[in-house]
Formats: sequence, C-alpha cells, structure tokens
Amino acid sequence: MLSFMSLLSFVTAVLLLSLSNAQIMFGFYKFVCPNAEYVVYNEMVDILSVAPSLAGPLLRMHYHDCFVKGCDASILLNPTSNNVTEKVAAPNLSIRGYGVFDRIKEKLEETCPGIVSCADIVALVARDVVALTHGPFYPVETGRRDGTRSDAQDVIGNLLPSTSNITALKNVFLQKGLSIKDLVVLSGAHTIGTSHCSSFSSRLYNATGQSDTDLTLDKTYAQKLKSKCKPNDQNTLVEMDPGSFKTFDVGYFKQVLKGRSLFLSDEALLHDRETRTYVERQAMASPAEFFKDFGISMLNMGRLEVLTNEQGEIRKNCGFVN
Repeated sequence: MLSFMSLLSFVTAVLLLSLSNAQIMFGFYKFVCPNAEYVVYNEMVDILSVAPSLAGPLLRMHYHDCFVKGCDASILLNPTSNNVTEKVAAPNLSIRGYGVFDRIKEKLEETCPGIVSCADIVALVARDVVALTHGPFYPVETGRRDGTRSDAQDVIGNLLPSTSNITALKNVFLQKGLSIKDLVVLSGAHTIGTSHCSSFSSRLYNATGQSDTDLTLDKTYAQKLKSKCKPNDQNTLVEMDPGSFKTFDVGYFKQVLKGRSLFLSDEALLHDRETRTYVERQAMASPAEFFKDFGISMLNMGRLEVLTNEQGEIRKNCGFVN
C-alpha cells in the first residue's frame, strides 16, 4: 500500500502533468502560481493610479497582439539588428505602456519563476484595465505560452487602419473566426483612451480628396475637432469618447449614433444592419448587456491561435526570447 507521502507525490505529479497538457482554462495557475492574478491586479491598481492615460493603450495591446499570428505576446518583443518586430510596425507606433509588462513580469518572476507567460499577462492586464475604469470584471482563461517570432510584416492585413469600411472590418473578423457581434462589441473598447489627430484628420480636411469635411460627422463636433486638430497635426491627442474617456461605459455607442465618432471604422458600424442595431440598442440602454457581451468577446479574441503545451516558451523577459 502506498504511504501517504507517496500518494501525495503521485497526485501532485498527475496534477502537474494534466496542467502541462491542458489548453487554456480558467484558473490555470491555481496550483502552480496561485497568486499570479493578484500580483497583476495589484500592480495595475498602482500603475493606473499614477498613469491613468495608459488605460486605453494597455487595453488595445491585447487586440494588437492577438490579431497578428495569435495571442502570443509577439507585440512585446523588442526589435534587434537582425529583426524588425511588430512593436515598430506603423500601426503599433501609437501603443504605449510596454514598461508595464516588464514591471509585472519582474514581480511574477520573483513570485513564480518561469511559470507565468507574457501572453497571459497581456490578457490579464486588459481585463484589469476594464475593471479599474469602472467596467466589468470578467474571467480570463490562462495557460498561453509565448511566441518566439515577431515580424513587422505580419501586421500587414491583420491590423486594419482606422479608415477601414465595414466590409473590410467584417472580413478580417470572420477570417479570425470571430463574429460580427464580436466586431461591434470589441469596437466598444474605444470608450476609453485618446487618439492622435493624424488617425482621423482626413475626415476633417480631405474626406473625398476634395479638401472637404466628412458629411457623416456631426457639424458641431467636426468644428470642435478642427479647433483642436490643425492640418498635418501629428501630436495632439483627442478623447475618443468625449466626456467619459476615462470610464468604461456605453458612451462610445452614444457618440457613434450621434455622428461623433473619431474614426471611419467607428462610423462604419452604422453601415451594417447587425452592427447598427447593436449600436442603437446600447446607446439607449444601461451598460449591463454590453458589459456581459464585452467579457465574452474578449474571451473569444483571447483564444486566437494560442500556443499551449510544448509550443513556444515562457519568456523570462517579455521583450526578448529566452
């Protein structure tokens, strides 16, 4: 008969083996690094209390990572003399907050060396940003491993520009295995954060190539934007959800419906029956439905082409492969 200690060792070995063979799941770190999610959350509380403007970029980091070859933290890899990585691709140049992941990773390496992936940190940070800006706290599956490839060329065609129309947006989401509902729900992430004038200035000064203003923009709003964004302004930041850009709410949908969205890709949601219906409903509703839907759509996005088991690695430093 097995002794108690032998039995305990056997059960532990089986448990660890099952974890190593698992796909992503809720509570992946429960037994191997039980404080992992608390460490991330506590760090995010401190970070956003000092730098609240990082909320928007950190939330969008998850999308910018997952839509390029899957959720593998490839966006965090630093460029080298031999490799131009995703981090310096044009669509990612406006993303800020990379130091946040270095800080959190360092804390986790002190607590559980070699256990928690940078890919999971990206997903957990996004979740905590939403919660800490008064949005929902949704469960996150963990167990992703980190990729070892990052190439700026991979960004092309996967991260669409803010000038995209509804056809292009739908095509990319469907190619990723996501739904049209996921498209409109995840667009709601624009409820927090800011954007550079350069991302939407064409709507103000050259909408059709005739030095004109986009007629779909509310006239009063367009004039207000022009007062902030002069032609060729590359530096000024504008709130994406005027009046509540620090709060995760349904204000974004209200703005889109009123013709006060910054990007053509936001206004494009009114050009499809399914996405428009959702915008109209959320613009008139309490945030309960949107909050629930957002958590589900973030889970769906967080499953894109994940690396598990023996794939990839657990980076010691998020900016470099081991």
